[in-house]
Amino acid sequence: MPSGGSSSSAKHSKLVTLKPTYKVVNIVASASLGVDLDLMGLAKLSHDIDYEPEQFPGAIFKVHEPKSAMLLFKNGKIICTGARTKIDVKRAVDQVVELVKKYKVSSTKK
Repeated sequence: MPSGGSSSSAKHSKLVTLKPTYKVVNIVASASLGVDLDLMGLAKLSHDIDYEPEQFPGAIFKVHEPKSAMLLFKNGKIICTGARTKIDVKRAVDQVVELVKKYKVSSTKK
């Protein structure tokens, strides 16, 4: 406080009540499949997966419903972004699981 006087705003301050509103628009979640992934093979299986290993070490799987993006890594780790609820996160992760199962079955048939 500056010397020579007291703050007049402190004497006349009013209690301000804040009532913030919010909504969840983006949840970030991580998961692990517990298996290594062939990101190049998965990218060839689905047009919804972008994999540019020179640019980024993970593959990006665009999930349409629920709208979200999954980052898939070789070690089986997944990052889910863009989901709005825990249920949407689970639905998106389940789509990755189904895609990996489909890939595993198709690659063992060769």
